[in-house]
Amino acid sequence: MSSKGIYKSGQGYWVRLMSAIGYGVIVALGLIWLWKQMETIDLGIEQTYSQVIAILLAAGIFGFLGYWLIGSKAGSVDFMIATEGEMKKVNWSSKSELTRSTIAVIGLTLLVALFCWAVDVIFAFLFRIVGVLTI
Repeated sequence: MSSKGIYKSGQGYWVRLMSAIGYGVIVALGLIWLWKQMETIDLGIEQTYSQVIAILLAAGIFGFLGYWLIGSKAGSVDFMIATEGEMKKVNWSSKSELTRSTIAVIGLTLLVALFCWAVDVIFAFLFRIVGVLTI
């Protein structure tokens, strides 16, 4: 591994890109949370300055951490490359196969719900006859 640049830059593009986007969203949400938390802390300087300093510091730290994990750490990069290779081997369902499976799941779910409703009605009727239910 070289000390500069992206490790194996031509491999695992999509896994790295989507990982970076997901990581960026999580960091952005964390920075929004940090901004709001900094409103309650008095550091003796203008509040907006302390918020900006905290955000820039946290963004820099987490930006470097993300670059290190997604771009240059050999173990995690090799894992992402292997993940993309395995995903290319997956046999993805066709649209018609997916439609048939979805219809089957919805139909079976409705059938089970109908069966549960029927059993509930039968037991409620029997319990009313016996006197357990008074409704």
